[in-house]
Amino acid sequence: MDLGVYGLSAKATLGPAETAQLARRAEELGYRSWWVGDHVVLPSPRVPDSPMAPTDPILDPLVHLSFVAALTEHLELGTGILILPQRNPVVLAKQAASLDVLSGGRLLLGVAPGYLEPELAAVGVRLAERAGRTDEYLDAMRQLWTSPEPEFHGRYTDFAHVDAHPRPVRPDGPRIMIGGHSPAAYRRAVAKGHGWIGTGHSPQDLVRHLDGLRKAEAEVSRPAQLGRLQINFMQIDPVEITPDDARRYADLGVDRLLVYPLPLENPADVETFLVRQAALPH
Repeated sequence: MDLGVYGLSAKATLGPAETAQLARRAEELGYRSWWVGDHVVLPSPRVPDSPMAPTDPILDPLVHLSFVAALTEHLELGTGILILPQRNPVVLAKQAASLDVLSGGRLLLGVAPGYLEPELAAVGVRLAERAGRTDEYLDAMRQLWTSPEPEFHGRYTDFAHVDAHPRPVRPDGPRIMIGGHSPAAYRRAVAKGHGWIGTGHSPQDLVRHLDGLRKAEAEVSRPAQLGRLQINFMQIDPVEITPDDARRYADLGVDRLLVYPLPLENPADVETFLVRQAALPH
C-alpha cells in the first residue's frame, strides 16, 4: 500500500513557496502520490452540500499539478477528483496528455460527475446531464489518446477527421480513477476505470464501498485491458489515521491511502502532520 497526500492546492498551502516546500518534503518522506480537488466556482452564498466557502481559494488542478510535476521526480500526480462534465473533453484530453508527457507518465486522472448544481450551471451543464456527459467524455478522450484515427459521435461530443499529439506516455492513456459512492459510480469504475477513488471515516466505511464495487462487478463487464481495479481511499474526520487503521486498510487491499491534513490553515502544521503520517505502516 502506498501513501499519498491530498488537498494541498487550497487555502494557506497554495502559494508557490508553500507548494514547493510541501511537495518536495512529501517526496522526501516517501509519499508516492499527490492529489488535489477541483472547483471551478463555488456556490455563493454557501449551500449545505458545498465542501468549501465561496471565498476559500483553490487552484485549478491541472495547472497546480503541472507546477508540482516540475518540482518533483517520482510523485504520481492525481486529480481527486476532476469534475468531468464541466470540462470540454477534447481540450481536456490535450491538457491531460500534455501533463502526462511532461511528468513522465505520472498522471492519475480521477474524475466524477460532480454534484453542486450552481457550479455545473455556471458552465452551462444541467445536473440531469452530468452522468451521461461523464460516460461520453471518457469514451471520447480515449479515442483521442489511443485511436490511430480518432472519431467519436455522441450526444454531447462529436468529432472526426482530427488528431491530437503528443499521445500520453502509456499506449492506452493515463490511469483513470473513477470517484463516487453511488451504485452508478461503482459500475462506472468497474466498466471504465483503472481504479476507484473514494472517502470515508474508517475502514468500515471502505468495507461498504468494496461491497458496492463487488456488486457492480456482477452487473457490468470489465474490459480486460483495464487490469485489476485499483483502490484509492482517503480518510476524513478523523484526518489522523492510526497505525491499526492503516494496517486494516492494507489488509482490505487499498493501493493508495491518502492523508488529508485539514484544516490547511498553517503550512508548518501541514508539514508536521505529513511527517507523523509518513510513519504509518504500509
